[in-house]
Amino acid sequence: MKVQAPEYIAGIKPYVPGKPMEELEREMGIRNSIKLASNENPLGPSPKAMAAVQKELRKVNRYPEGGGYYLTRKLSEKYNIPPENMVLGNGSDDIIGMLTKAFLQPGDEAIMPFPSFLMYEIMVQVAGATPVMVPLSLFAIDLDAMTEMVTEKTRMIFITHPNNPTGSIITENDFCAFLKRIPEQVIVVLDEAYIEFVRDSSSLYSLSHLKTDARIVILRTFSKAYGLAGLRIGYGFMDTRISSLLHRVRQPFNVNTLAQHAATAALDDIDFLEKTLALVHDGLDFSYTVLDRMGLSYLPSQANFLMINVGNADLVFQKLLQEGVIVRSMTSYGFPDYIRLTIGLKSENERFFKALEKVL
Repeated sequence: MKVQAPEYIAGIKPYVPGKPMEELEREMGIRNSIKLASNENPLGPSPKAMAAVQKELRKVNRYPEGGGYYLTRKLSEKYNIPPENMVLGNGSDDIIGMLTKAFLQPGDEAIMPFPSFLMYEIMVQVAGATPVMVPLSLFAIDLDAMTEMVTEKTRMIFITHPNNPTGSIITENDFCAFLKRIPEQVIVVLDEAYIEFVRDSSSLYSLSHLKTDARIVILRTFSKAYGLAGLRIGYGFMDTRISSLLHRVRQPFNVNTLAQHAATAALDDIDFLEKTLALVHDGLDFSYTVLDRMGLSYLPSQANFLMINVGNADLVFQKLLQEGVIVRSMTSYGFPDYIRLTIGLKSENERFFKALEKVL
């Protein structure tokens, strides 16, 4: 074929999705498997969100509301942030793509932790810019090492808080010290997909910085705590000088009607959110107790997952799969000894540990 893509596009390693559970069951000859691999909400979606979807189904012949009018105002009420400081996305990774389109070009650099969310690297490469990977230090994001990698080419820094896959956080004091060392022209993107699950009181409170520092962009999602991963909806808070530029590169109907109304309703479902947080926190505490009894090391987590040292991640992953338990091997993340477990229902957590003891 004579048509050729630019080298910076052709060289991107594509995201490889997992197989559907039904296909895995067919291939493995198993039934009633449980998926504890993708950090999803085991309770399903919010009941209020489901009711909103049912109500809006008859309107899907119409285009979505392009500005997310009702959702941005509901978010404004909850966080006391004006709607003009918000951008909605088809998942928060959609907003990552808007940021890289609007602010990066060939020759620029964007700093990010490694390992972390794969879409940072991909979206930076799509813009023709260079991703600069900074390894974790003791399983946590190394802010000092990030500052040392800043050059005159640096335009953006990504920080995952809490970090995926390790569940570590950034403290308020460390973040304040970090900001003082970052040039004013560098955008600092805080990806807070798991922020609702944080229990550590020393954690960074990002919203306070948003009002005093125009460089800060905060990304959040309805995929995790609110159980709307399949509807793909996220949002970002930022200075209006940034949001106005993102609206220039944003597709006009990037968030579908059902997602907008489901997310708006989910924000009112306080009972569901509290039930989700209690389930996850109880599940984490239960996991720590069992792992201590088993003598296995693990990383205490501020998210809805945790990493467990099982010695040989790929082998244990395959053996658990044969037991109908799907987790995530961390080998591709650079941690070949670890698996990542998503906290599930109480019965699912118990089944996982029963299977883990068996395969070990």
